[in-house]
Amino acid sequence: MYRFLVVIEKANKNYSAYSPDLPGCVATGETREKVEQNIYEAIEMHIQGLLEDRSSIPKPHAAAEYLVIK
Repeated sequence: MYRFLVVIEKANKNYSAYSPDLPGCVATGETREKVEQNIYEAIEMHIQGLLEDRSSIPKPHAAAEYLVIK
């Protein structure tokens, strides 16, 4: 089991997502639900490719937090 931070952003007419710990692993979707499904599948495929290439799986290091600015 792997756990990676995923950033989801609203664009003009769709959503995009990426994982800072997996450079180049990105996805888009017309809805938030669709982009979540697409990035999940993209991460699965990315990890499978790394395993097939006998490359190491990056250890997650990215973190996110909301800050309150007054």
